[in-house]
Amino acid sequence: MASHVQAHQRQPDRAPGVLHHSPPGVIPKRPAPARIQRRRSFTRWRATSGLLFVLFGLLLAILFTSDVFFVRAIEVRGNNFITREEVFAFSEIANYHMFWLDPEQIRRQVLRSPSVAEIFVEIGWPPNLITILVQERQPALVWSDAGAETWIDIQGRAMQARTEMPNLLHINLIRADGEVPAPGADDLTGDMVLGALRLQEILPEGAHLDFHPVHGLGWTNSRGWQVWMGSDSAAVMNEKIKIYEVLVENLLSRAIDVAELNIANPDAPFYRLLWGR
Repeated sequence: MASHVQAHQRQPDRAPGVLHHSPPGVIPKRPAPARIQRRRSFTRWRATSGLLFVLFGLLLAILFTSDVFFVRAIEVRGNNFITREEVFAFSEIANYHMFWLDPEQIRRQVLRSPSVAEIFVEIGWPPNLITILVQERQPALVWSDAGAETWIDIQGRAMQARTEMPNLLHINLIRADGEVPAPGADDLTGDMVLGALRLQEILPEGAHLDFHPVHGLGWTNSRGWQVWMGSDSAAVMNEKIKIYEVLVENLLSRAIDVAELNIANPDAPFYRLLWGR
């Protein structure tokens, strides 16, 4: 009986029987449906990415070849005197592609116009690729040289006269005989402009100023006297106007017939009699 028990103990445990379709040591392959599904997903991804690539290429082709993305004209706002065509010419962006536009560069180029004080550039999409908001310089007086007029702003900047401005102060250049060079509109300074506007306050209605290369600003007063006041700032002109008023009162009280009254040098004013000194 002992031997029977030993024999029974030596018998190994047996696992349930399993039916193998592959030889021992060979890993079974994945089922065919999973492999097919993976191939189909990869194929769809390649097709989708290829389609996106083609669409992106078409989009780039349209962006870089379509005429609507090239600058053929601009929109200008805020302008009263300067024309849209002139702003466009100064901008130098005709036929530029929208991707090549630099707002700061456009600003610098348009500011070369003497008529423009400041601009603001907006870059958008068709049909309004470029919009420029213009702040123009405002004329303070008109400089006239033999009929050729130039506008001067309050800071003394000269610019093209674009229309008749009868309500503005006009200054007519008088060309002196001799070797004294005649000044131009660009020679006026902001102080001279303010001085001229101060003199305008005592001019007869509708009168204009003259400018002499030696004597400066002047006019013919209501008594027919030629008055010269030099070319100074408004503060100095205030002092000269006081001197002028005192001299006029003094000369009238003495019944002196004057042809010219010169206060260009306030420390040494003089007058010239109608029939000589």
